[in-house]
Amino acid sequence: LQLWMPHRVLFEETALEYPLARAIRERLRGQAEIGYIKSHNRISGLPGNTPRQKYAEAKRTLVVGLRRTLKFETSKPSADYAIPLLTGCPGHCEYCYLQTTLGPRPVVRVYVNLDDIFNQARAYMREKAPGFTTFEGACTSDPLAVEHITGVMREAVTFFGSEELGRFRFVSKYGYVESLLDAPHNGHTRIRFSINTDQVLKKWELGTHQLSARVRAAAQLAGAGYPVGFILGPIFLEGSWQEEYQQLLDQIHAELAAHGVDRGHDMTFELITHRFTPKAKALIEERFPETDLPMEPEDRRWKYGQFGYGKYIYPKDPMEEAEEFFREALAEHFPEAEVPYFV
Repeated sequence: LQLWMPHRVLFEETALEYPLARAIRERLRGQAEIGYIKSHNRISGLPGNTPRQKYAEAKRTLVVGLRRTLKFETSKPSADYAIPLLTGCPGHCEYCYLQTTLGPRPVVRVYVNLDDIFNQARAYMREKAPGFTTFEGACTSDPLAVEHITGVMREAVTFFGSEELGRFRFVSKYGYVESLLDAPHNGHTRIRFSINTDQVLKKWELGTHQLSARVRAAAQLAGAGYPVGFILGPIFLEGSWQEEYQQLLDQIHAELAAHGVDRGHDMTFELITHRFTPKAKALIEERFPETDLPMEPEDRRWKYGQFGYGKYIYPKDPMEEAEEFFREALAEHFPEAEVPYFV
């Protein structure tokens, strides 16, 4: 698999007091332009004049800094909290909600004060004891995309592997899992992979790994004893969607079986239909002027989300039809799998 490499890496000066930052600098020395900044939140001088150029250059930039805000955001329905280890992603998925979340310069950031972050996670675990506390590691990032540079996911898997009351989970569109296969996870980390139809991947998921690479990575992790899962999303209810998604699930079932993954393995499927905000629509059309993403407000219904802002989602009848379709199709191929939510 081709490894992503940044064109430039910017180090927050105080971050270099941490061994991980110095290790990243050594890994990238001679392979990327190296610079230094005062704050990871104040980045200026990146190339690019148009919105499209600025977006592309940000995606080629890795920023190494310190996470100072240690209050974790909630992460329903995926987990109790989002653990802030990284932000940003080098992929170019046109529909991605990070188009708006990360602002005009969606650089990839990694935070190197891991002990501070893990200690805060312990504090949240104590609050919920004796119950489990779950942490999502990919709310605003794709951590596997840069794992070969940062090693942060192996550190997190190892940390949660030793925590009796903590559970970790993250999702990716990349297949870089070799460094995780022998990590002491103790079954406390569930790694999921985003999947979609060939048409969606080819048209709107640029700069990510092919579906076969993601499924193979899931099989490798299952073989190493990890609970695994898939996020099927965003689900587009357009055209002959039932046929296309049935073919996708047939393919996933066949490929996992070919890799020796028993369908009784601890596995989840999270189902997320496509949705968009007016702000996201405007930004996507600015950055991808040729996009043909289905974003016509008159074809959707308006709904207020958990964070107080509104979004356009599919109408009620197609949503109910889709939920029934996917639950039946998954029950046929993966009867032991859990489907924690459909949204």
